[in-house]
Order: sequence, then structure tokens, then C-alpha cells
Amino acid sequence: MSPREPRSTCPIAYALDVVGDRWTLLLIRDIAVFQRHTYKEFEQAGERIPTNILADRLKKLLNHGILAKTLYQEHPKRYRYELTEKGLALRPIMRAMVSWSAQYGDDVVVPKELDTADN
Repeated sequence: MSPREPRSTCPIAYALDVVGDRWTLLLIRDIAVFQRHTYKEFEQAGERIPTNILADRLKKLLNHGILAKTLYQEHPKRYRYELTEKGLALRPIMRAMVSWSAQYGDDVVVPKELDTADN
């Protein structure tokens, strides 16, 4: 599966095409901030992502070069997911989202892991 054709040349539209759904940035957050790297760890995260959507989003992020996967167990096959340079470049965007949400979200609680400058 290759990344789909972008809907326009607008940079915001491109970003939304890649990471603008309900789950994708949460998976990136789980890897970058909470050090979750396996399918099972993603399944057990607090948001309860449905397994079919989890598999789809991981595949999408791999195809876009945001994630890389490494086989860590042969039988059954199990993979470890890591952010690529392209994926790590999303951290400033996520920090800006945390800051914006903390300022304007009435019921937002910023966990200490998201409140540090290096995430």
C-alpha cells in the first residue's frame, strides 16, 4: 500500500492527510512520550483503539515513513515500532497542541510526561 494521492498542494491538507485522524497522533504520542513500541502495548493504552484501526494506522504510518518496524520475535511474528526522523519531526507540533489544549481546554489534564520540553 502506498500513500494516497494528496487532496491538494496545501501544506495543512497534507499534514491532515497523514496524521489528521482520531488515532494517528495518539500512536505517535505513545511511542515518543510513553515509550510504547509493540502492538500489544498500543492495544493496552488508555484510549482503547479498535484493533482493525490500530493495524490500519500502523500500516499507514509505515507507508508514510513516519514509523519503522523491527522483528523482535519470529514465532509468532512480533514487531517493535520506532519513530523515524520524519516521525520525530512531529514532536514540536505535538508540543504546540499540548500547550494550546492546556490553555484552552477546560477539562484538560497535562500529564508530567507531556509537560516536559524534550518530548
